[in-house]
Amino acid sequence: MPIGTVSTTGAPRAIGPYSQAVHANGFLFTAGQVGFDPATGELVDGEIVEQTRRVLENLRAILEAAGIGFSSVVKTTVFLVDMADFGPMNEAYAAAFGPHRPARSTVAVAALPRGARVEIEAIALLPS
Repeated sequence: MPIGTVSTTGAPRAIGPYSQAVHANGFLFTAGQVGFDPATGELVDGEIVEQTRRVLENLRAILEAAGIGFSSVVKTTVFLVDMADFGPMNEAYAAAFGPHRPARSTVAVAALPRGARVEIEAIALLPS
């Protein structure tokens, strides 16, 4: 089965040699998304909740460009600069996913691009 890419203007464009998402063997693999506003390319103002909401809006746009939504996500990985942000991030994450609960890992990292505090990537199942 061929590998394809997904791209949308609803999420920040790839700024390096990668794709917003790649689909292969019935799955969609997104690049990690940070809280960049796709219209300006700048990090959104605000604390971890605002950044997490923007990250999830970016992921939603990529999923929708692939013809799916959060209910198709099977796994996410969350990268946090400060684990003290886990609670507020988790609340924004739960609000976006609603009752759907994909598997998730959360990892503390030393830094993220351009001062971002959270990055999230997703793996989703595509319709057959």
